[in-house]
Amino acid sequence: MTDHALVPDDFVVPADLITPQFRLEPLGPQHNAADHAAWTSSIEHIRATPDFRDREWPPADGMTLEANLVDLQGHADDFAERRGFTYTVIETASGDVIGCVYIYPSRTENHDTDVRSWVRADRAEMDAPLHTAVTTWLSTDWPLGTLNYPPR
Repeated sequence: MTDHALVPDDFVVPADLITPQFRLEPLGPQHNAADHAAWTSSIEHIRATPDFRDREWPPADGMTLEANLVDLQGHADDFAERRGFTYTVIETASGDVIGCVYIYPSRTENHDTDVRSWVRADRAEMDAPLHTAVTTWLSTDWPLGTLNYPPR
């Protein structure tokens, strides 16, 4: 993670992205129980998702709800400081948390911004529509430069 803002000071960070299938809203402590339930039900599926392979998250053995809360607070702090932006993915029909989208400065010289996303195993069919919607949204509405967001 970085100590400087990912976007210019005058950029108004979108509060949401709404599609017929899902909406994105900033991830925060208020999502702790639903977020924890979503990813812990799908650890193997998430670890097989592009750009989560060979990463330490999600931990194979899970983590406590309390540790997850600390993680969510870190993402909320990054959002508030404009260092990175994590959105929870909420299914329109059910209102359930079904995934997350992470937008952070690139870890490589080849891109400006790294984007990752995951969906629960029982909503795997939402992965491609999420990728398409987020790619379009970030490319047209955000000043992020080149994106590194592995295709689905």
